[in-house]
Amino acid sequence: MLNKLWFGFFLTAAVAAFGRWAIAGDPSVFPAIVTALFAMAKLSVEVMVLLFGTITLWLGFLRIAEQAGLVDALARLLGPLFARLMPDVPRGHPSIGLITLNFAANALGLDNAATPIGLRAMKSLQTLNPSTTTASNAQIFFLVLNASALTLIPVTIFMYRAQQGASDPTLVFLPILLATSASTLAGFISVALVQRLKLWDPVVIAWIGSSVLLMGGFMALLATLSVTALSALSSLLGNVTLFGLILLFLIAGAIKKVPVYESFIDGAKEGFDVTKSLLPYLVAMLCAVGVLRASGALDLALDGLRWLVSGMGLDTRFVDAMPTALVKPFSGSAARAMMIETMQNFGVDSFPALVSATVQGSTETTFYVLAVYFGAIGIQRTRHAVSCALIADVAGVVASVLVCYWFFG
Repeated sequence: MLNKLWFGFFLTAAVAAFGRWAIAGDPSVFPAIVTALFAMAKLSVEVMVLLFGTITLWLGFLRIAEQAGLVDALARLLGPLFARLMPDVPRGHPSIGLITLNFAANALGLDNAATPIGLRAMKSLQTLNPSTTTASNAQIFFLVLNASALTLIPVTIFMYRAQQGASDPTLVFLPILLATSASTLAGFISVALVQRLKLWDPVVIAWIGSSVLLMGGFMALLATLSVTALSALSSLLGNVTLFGLILLFLIAGAIKKVPVYESFIDGAKEGFDVTKSLLPYLVAMLCAVGVLRASGALDLALDGLRWLVSGMGLDTRFVDAMPTALVKPFSGSAARAMMIETMQNFGVDSFPALVSATVQGSTETTFYVLAVYFGAIGIQRTRHAVSCALIADVAGVVASVLVCYWFFG
């Protein structure tokens, strides 16, 4: 899938470039493409340096939380819910702790760090699967919730915005929170309906009902605020939540007599190992996107979409963020490249860049996650996993656009 996508970027760019040269008589397109290649290669290294620090930092704190027992406490708290949503998984099974840890990494926006943990969880679930080639209900449920990417604190999105010069990197905190909630809820309901889970169970109703009431009340409160107040609140909550979580991990570790410094270093080493392999992928995708933009192909496609949206009488400002949404189901690195390129092309705090960052934080790489997680355990029949995950993706993209219009006008 990634081979075809990456090659397709270059092939499309080549066709567009030769078209501009032969038809429009514009030979400057070829120097622009070569310049874009070197510029994106340089940008990849700059982004990678900050990415190293971000993932290393948060995996260090996550290790403290794990050794302080916070992850196990969360697993016990979610145990009654998991018992009803994954009835085939026995209580206390190792997969529950791994799933919880995976969700914790996703909640922090550490998608690259969440992948190795998710693979361990999927392999653990496979020990309960009676089939070696067909996905079980529990595996599908885990994959769809993983693909819906419930992100409570998108630290890597904050990092990219900071790297591109945003005066307030956490400005998109609340938009991402609302959009990712919509994505997760859509994925959850779609799987529950297909698997005929008993959503009317008192425990499930208590969890879902309280979550919906909490989110509904929160949105009702937000509806009373102006655009300026919404932006200020998003910034404040983002920064306070981020630092508050760090304090929670450290205080819990100190109470449990965890050697917090040594634990942080152990987790940070794992973060270094996870991150160091990402540079080739980042270079590959950023350069491909740079070539696509320089050739004029991306602008041509967006002009066509803008014409359609305009013909429907709708505002077209969100269209420039759609490349991120279109490639996100196939490749996280490609979507990341699209987001960074949008920030550079329109400005990090422009409306398209804000929508692109929100989309990036609210949806997941469905086909990539499907290929990696199921491929690692030899699953060939995915059943309803793809359709349910794509429902979550669409819900996340639509919610991202609507929420950004709400927050940023």
